Amino acid sequence: MAKPKNIIPVKTGDRLELVIETQGASGDGICRHQGYTLFVPNSLPGDIVTGEISKVTPRFGVARVLEMLKTSEYRIAPPCPVFPECGGCKLQDQSYDRQMQFKVGVVTDSLRHIAKIPPPEDIKTLKADRPFHYRNKASFAVSLKDKKLEIGFYKQATHEVADSDSCDILLAPINSVKEWLRGLLEKHRVHIYDEKTRKGFLRGIVVRHSETTLETLIGFVTTKGRFSKPFMEELRASKNLERFHVTGVVQNLNDQSTNIILGQQTRLLWGKTYFTDQLDGLKLRLSLGSFLQVNSPQSIRLYEVIQKWATGGDGKILDAYCGSGGISLWLARAGLPVIGIEEFAPAVEDAKESAKLNGIESCEFLSGTVEQHLPKFTEGETIDTVIVDPPRKGCSEEVINSLLKIAPDRIIYVSCNPSTLARDLTRMDAYHIEDMVVIDMFPQTQHVETAVLLRR
Repeated sequence: MAKPKNIIPVKTGDRLELVIETQGASGDGICRHQGYTLFVPNSLPGDIVTGEISKVTPRFGVARVLEMLKTSEYRIAPPCPVFPECGGCKLQDQSYDRQMQFKVGVVTDSLRHIAKIPPPEDIKTLKADRPFHYRNKASFAVSLKDKKLEIGFYKQATHEVADSDSCDILLAPINSVKEWLRGLLEKHRVHIYDEKTRKGFLRGIVVRHSETTLETLIGFVTTKGRFSKPFMEELRASKNLERFHVTGVVQNLNDQSTNIILGQQTRLLWGKTYFTDQLDGLKLRLSLGSFLQVNSPQSIRLYEVIQKWATGGDGKILDAYCGSGGISLWLARAGLPVIGIEEFAPAVEDAKESAKLNGIESCEFLSGTVEQHLPKFTEGETIDTVIVDPPRKGCSEEVINSLLKIAPDRIIYVSCNPSTLARDLTRMDAYHIEDMVVIDMFPQTQHVETAVLLRR
């Protein structure tokens, strides 16, 4: 006898009264209608809404809010004029305490359901003292709509730009720099790239800024070609270069059909190809694509946690996916012997120059993938602690296998994705969780930063 198919109790276009029960890792509200799961963007637990079904699949559906019938106790008025259109933030409409509850909940749910690990009873949290105006880097999308230049971030689930003159989570000088550049680009009618036709020149703008040194680095992401002579003359003569403490303006070439922002080649247009930042006196040289955490005050708190966990071992410390060397140099400054591994060659050069700037000699940096270098440490010198801070996709199976062969006493896993963190923890069953901290590196957004101390 054939197994009866599950009957989906809704269809596209249906309008229903929905009571939002929980919140998913994406930040969307979740409810159930006759046992069927519905995701409801722009809703919070406790909201009662009239929703219209916009998508149906065998496992779940999506509904959009038509009318708010009752508001959640967590709901507040968001300050941003393009929220929730803009996809940069998803939590601005809820209190900051609720944001932290949500993020801890995402981590505990991932541990329970993916890793099948009971979460620690009391996960420590490090709230941000400054939930707004914290991001030290912005990658702006650009587009031309009705002959008007739009600069901002993409609207949720689209490649349409949510144009705005300011963003509440960016450091204020970044907003000012972007608006100065907007006027310059409009005046000289710089040809804007069109994703549909794959024609045009300017694809995006990257601005990096330091609160401590006040230095700024500007990057234009373009297809092949050059800016006009009048544009470059006005840019190089602008008093805003001094006003915003711009150390350099670079052009990054990316003519690939891809969602990856930066291409492989960067050319200097004015000044230097880098700027300097400082974290609690630690000087860092940073080029356009070198990785450093976007929230400097919270980075310092993260580094302090890592230093506490990494101190007291007998061997060396490996810092995998070390980016521009922030964690490596922080630990080395405290007298710990560190080897950093990073695939992005310009970041390795930045890290080496930063070591010189700080007079640090107990830190070595290797250029190449973690998969290439980690197997070299399975025999030979003693590795007491390995720090992994991988991208959102987590650690590859090769990396996990190498970690288990190295068998360090401690593994410190810094994660920006709770689901891949949980997956990787299941692969490292020779280790147990000794400590865990959720650091709010990205207030107002659904992104979660977690640091975990694992003991063999």
